[in-house]
Amino acid sequence: MELKLNRKNDSDVFSLHEGDVPFLSFRALDDTGIFMNAFSTRFGGVSEGYLASMNLTLSKEGEKPEHVAENFRRMAEACGFDDSRKKLSFQGHTVNVRAIGNEDIRNGILKSDWDGYVDGMVTDVPGLTLVTFFADCVPLYIADPVRKAIGLCHSGWRGTVGRIGALALLRMKELYGTKLSDVICCIGPSICRDCFEVGPEVADAFREAFPESWHREIIFGPTEDTSGNEKYHVDLWRTNELIFRDAGVMEGNIYTTNVCTRCNTEVFWSHRALGTRRGNMAAFLSIKE
Repeated sequence: MELKLNRKNDSDVFSLHEGDVPFLSFRALDDTGIFMNAFSTRFGGVSEGYLASMNLTLSKEGEKPEHVAENFRRMAEACGFDDSRKKLSFQGHTVNVRAIGNEDIRNGILKSDWDGYVDGMVTDVPGLTLVTFFADCVPLYIADPVRKAIGLCHSGWRGTVGRIGALALLRMKELYGTKLSDVICCIGPSICRDCFEVGPEVADAFREAFPESWHREIIFGPTEDTSGNEKYHVDLWRTNELIFRDAGVMEGNIYTTNVCTRCNTEVFWSHRALGTRRGNMAAFLSIKE
């Protein structure tokens, strides 16, 4: 399995595990020996038709619950986490971050036990795996190896504008005593700057949300599309890097895969490339027992 890398030729940030159930993991997290982390691909599952083969959500038309359950079981076996002790996010492009404990664990694959949308989760419970879902949006992995606490966020453009990564860090500081100087932050496979074309309203939201000194690094354009409409490109990776730095994370502790889901549609699901006729990948993060 080959991946096209973006922005820089840096494959040292992640490991590509090419077994029967392939997945990516961050070497900075693997090297601690404390955390299990993974990001799925399109391969290694049992889903059928347009969802073949590793789809990890029930929200797609025609998907069978037993297929999704088996896909999770296979991911758990490949990555080394307990499939019966996981918590699935219920995403709505919000900046809601919840703390998760043993009382929140539900067996199975349903996400209906939330009382509202949750796009970020934090925990300090060993063996409890946090799970979030993706098909171009940005996975944010946050790990504190000193106090052994973690956070996992789904950050689309709205979550990025709302600084969901910084909000997760704040929750970890409040709840677990996390010190920002200890934290490792990883930005997972997601849509790259060149593929993330947006209208002026999204570009304006980034201008309003972030300091002017950031604008040249995160907003590009305008250009015109074939219909003469004004278009921009936004760099979600760089924006989240700057958000983590601005929150107080050390620059050397921030890692970005530089792997675009839209540029690698043969490996990953991409909403921009495939629309609604696609599955979802998942990010997994836990503290080893």
